[in-house]
Amino acid sequence: MAYVDEDGTSGSGDELSMLDGHKPHPVVVRSGSGGRKRSRKVTGDAIVDAMLEIAAASKMRASVILKNEERFCISKCIKVLDELQRVDERVYFRALDLFENSSGARETFVSLKGEKRLPWLQGKCGVPFS
Repeated sequence: MAYVDEDGTSGSGDELSMLDGHKPHPVVVRSGSGGRKRSRKVTGDAIVDAMLEIAAASKMRASVILKNEERFCISKCIKVLDELQRVDERVYFRALDLFENSSGARETFVSLKGEKRLPWLQGKCGVPFS
C-alpha cells in the first residue's frame, strides 16, 4: 500500500509518523489517470495486434490469389494446349484468343480432365468434334 503525505505526495509514511507521533495510516491511492494510460496502452496494443493479424491475413490471401492466377495463367494454358494430341491449327489459334480474353475459360480449360479438353475447346471455337 502507498502512503500519502499531507501535501498529497506519496512517501514511506515515516515522516508523517515522526511528526505527529502516531503510526502511519495506510491510504489507498487510486491510479486515476495512470489507470487510463495503462488502459490506453493495453487498448493500443490490442489494436496493433489486430492490425498485424489483418496484415498477415491480407498477405496470405494475396499469396493464394497469385498462386491461383499462376495456375490459370496464359502460359500454363498454352503448355497444356501444346500437350494435347490432334489439335487443329484453327482450334489452336482460336483457343489462344479465348485464353487471352477470358480468365474463366483458362480456369475451365486447365481444370478439365485431359480427354475433355479438346472437345470443350472445339465447342468453344465453333469447330465440330473430331
